[in-house]
Amino acid sequence: MSESITPSVARTEVDSLHSVLERNRRTFAWKTWGLDEKGLRATTATSSMTLGGLVKHVALVEADWLAVKLAGREYGAPWDTVDFDADPDWEWRTGALDSPGDVYAVWRDAVERSREVVAEVIKERGLDGPASFTWPDGRTPTVRDMLLDMIEEYARHTGHADILREVVDGRVGEGAPEDFTLLALPELP
Repeated sequence: MSESITPSVARTEVDSLHSVLERNRRTFAWKTWGLDEKGLRATTATSSMTLGGLVKHVALVEADWLAVKLAGREYGAPWDTVDFDADPDWEWRTGALDSPGDVYAVWRDAVERSREVVAEVIKERGLDGPASFTWPDGRTPTVRDMLLDMIEEYARHTGHADILREVVDGRVGEGAPEDFTLLALPELP
């Protein structure tokens, strides 16, 4: 049985948010994992988007949204050495050029860090607590808002990955197989 949403009386809101985010992360990983350089560099239609760039972009979003904006921490490696003013598409460009092992490691590290950060923030602030930044209009999103935005980010980019992956090797489907886990991603070919 795949990781689908199953109603449960005992499930908390935190459990539900984590479950949906983890399901989206898992599906995204399944759609993008196990490709060589050619697969990570493939494009479709008139888009220059690649799966390698997409993986690295989502890793940056993990750092930006959850570590920086939610928890108030620094970006950390590799983001802290990038001049995004000089190269605003750095993650997209380098994600299409880096080795698969490097691309996947950046994403995996970002997810592991985010899991730890989110757990700490929820313990400290709860879902109704404030994020560590304020929008230009003066509003401060809640922890819940930030997690929902992260879920939305994965859902949107998993759709992109779905199209690109089908072009690369025909992989299609709604969700990852049961034996595909984020904790033990398959080794690269």
